[in-house]
Amino acid sequence: MTSQIEIKNVTFQYPGAEHPVLNNINLSIEKGDFIAILGGNGSGKSTMCKLLNGLIPHYYVGDMSGEVTVNGYKTTDYKVADLSKHVGYVYQDFENQIVSPRVLEDASFAPLHYGLPDFHERGLQALKLVGLEEQKDAFIWQLSGGQKHLLALASVLSLNPDIIIIDEPVAQLDPHHAKDIYDILTELNEVYDKTIIVIEHHTEFVASYAKKVVLMDQGTIYFSLPVTEALNQVDTLLAHQIYPPQVTQVARETGMDGKLPVTLEEGLTHFSTAEPKDSTYISSREQKQAIVSYEDVDFAYKTITREKKQVLHEINCTIHEGDYIALVGNNGAGKSSFMRLMTGLVKAATGEVTVDGENTRDVPPEYLAEKVTYIHQNPEQMFIEDCVEKDVAFFMKSRKVKDYQTKVDKLLKQFELPELADRDSRLLSGGQQRRASLAIGVGMNPEIMLLDEPTANLDIATRKHITKLLDDLKRQLKAVVIATHDMQLASEFANRIIVMHEGRIIHDGDRVSVFQNYRLLEKAGLMPPQVFSLTKSLGWEEPAYTVQEFIERYQREEVDNGVYA
Repeated sequence: MTSQIEIKNVTFQYPGAEHPVLNNINLSIEKGDFIAILGGNGSGKSTMCKLLNGLIPHYYVGDMSGEVTVNGYKTTDYKVADLSKHVGYVYQDFENQIVSPRVLEDASFAPLHYGLPDFHERGLQALKLVGLEEQKDAFIWQLSGGQKHLLALASVLSLNPDIIIIDEPVAQLDPHHAKDIYDILTELNEVYDKTIIVIEHHTEFVASYAKKVVLMDQGTIYFSLPVTEALNQVDTLLAHQIYPPQVTQVARETGMDGKLPVTLEEGLTHFSTAEPKDSTYISSREQKQAIVSYEDVDFAYKTITREKKQVLHEINCTIHEGDYIALVGNNGAGKSSFMRLMTGLVKAATGEVTVDGENTRDVPPEYLAEKVTYIHQNPEQMFIEDCVEKDVAFFMKSRKVKDYQTKVDKLLKQFELPELADRDSRLLSGGQQRRASLAIGVGMNPEIMLLDEPTANLDIATRKHITKLLDDLKRQLKAVVIATHDMQLASEFANRIIVMHEGRIIHDGDRVSVFQNYRLLEKAGLMPPQVFSLTKSLGWEEPAYTVQEFIERYQREEVDNGVYA
C-alpha cells in the first residue's frame, strides 16, 4: 500500500546554522492516520512538518537533500499554493494567519483567492465544522483566543485538504477549548477521513486522541509507534525530556510491571484496589500586609465602531504579601486586563486600583515599574537590545543603578543564561526566551511580578524547569500573579487561585476549593489535573493534586510480607 506521505532520507540545514535541523529522516504516514509528533523544544518537529506543504524549501531556504512526496506529488516540483490544496497547516502563532476583518471573510479567503465559485459556501461549511457558524458576521477582535484558533482551522478546512497539520493545538487555550479542538480533529479524522498530524507536548491529549506517536530528537526520528506502545516507553520519553501522562507516571512509580495505563479509564482499572494514606497537605497561605487593592473596578475599551467593550465588571480584590496567585479561567475571561491594571499601562473606567497605597490613576507607569513587573505572554516583547546580556541590563542601565553589571552577571547565572549572554534573545528557543524574560523582570527589582502564560508553548520538561525558577522567586518577591491555563502549574505553585469568568471574579480560594467544585470548573472551562481526577474517581476522600502526592500516599490493599506492595 502506497503511503499518503513519504519522507525519504531528508536532511535540511538553515543558512548560517552550524548543524542540520533535520538529519537523514525517514517517515511514512498512511491516509486516515492520526499522528502526534513529540519532542523537546528545538528537536525539529515544526521544521519537519514544513516539508509537507512545501514551505521548505520554497519559502524557508537552506541546504536540503532527500525527497518528500504528498499524495504522489513531489513537493520540490510544486508550489506552496498547489500543495495547500492537499495540506492545511494551522501554525503555532495562528493569529498571524488570520488576514480578514470578519469571521466569514477569513474562512472564505483561501477558496475566494483560488477562484472557486462556491467560496462562500465553503467558508460557511468550514465554520460549521468548527462550531463558529453563529459568529460568522463578527469582527476578528470580538473573538476569544480559542475562537481565533478555531477560525484558523476553519480557514484551512475551506479548501477541504486531505491532510491537516496543527502545531501546538492547545498551547494558548483553556482546558475546555482544548478538548473542543481535539474533539473536532477526531471528527475530521473519523467521519471525514482526514489525516491529522499534531505537534504536541501534552501527552494526556496524545493518549486520548492519537493513533500513533513519532518521537523526534535533535533532528532525527527516534521511533514511530502505536500510541499505547509509545507512551509505555517511559525511560525513553524521560530521556528525551517528554513526560508521559500522569496516570502512566504514577503506575510506573508505584511499581507496576507490564503494560502501563495511558488514559484515565485505564488508570481507574489498574488502581481500583488502591487505598490512600492521609494527606499531609496544609495550606501555606497567610494573611499579611495588603499591597494591591481593587475596589469596584470596571474596565472597558473602545471598539472600531467606537462602542465600549466592557472587559471587567465590579472587581473587588486584595493581594497580600506572600500571595502566590494562579489567575485562571477560560479564554476572554479578563485575566490579562486584570493584571495590566496593576501596571498603570491601562486605567480603570470606574473604581480604584491601588499599589502600595497609591492610586494607579495618580502615578505614571514608569513609577509603577519600580514596584510591578509584567512578563508578557510573548517573551519577544521584552527584548530591545541585540543580545541577552544587554536586554537584562537595559532597565538597570537606563535607571543608572549602581554596580548594575555585577547584578546582571548574578541574574545570568541565576537563570542559567551565561552561555547565551551574547546571543540575540529573539533567536533563542521558547524555554530560553522564558528564562531571559524572567531575568529581565527580576532585574527590575520589583515587589510584585505578573506573568502571562509563562509555560505556554513549552515542552513539559522546560515547563517543570520554569516552575522551579518561579518557586525560587518566592524568596525574592512580595507577591507573584500568574495567568495560566496550566492546571498542573496552578496546583504546584499557587497558594491562592482566583477564577475569572466573563470579566468577573467568580471564586477566590485554593486548589481544594477550586478543583472540588464541579459547577465552578464547568462554568470557567477548567479541568483538574489528571491525577486529581484519578483519585477522585477512586473515591479518595482527600484527592491527590500532583504525581508526587499520589506516590507518597499510595498503598494497595494486598500486603506482601507485611509491607505494602
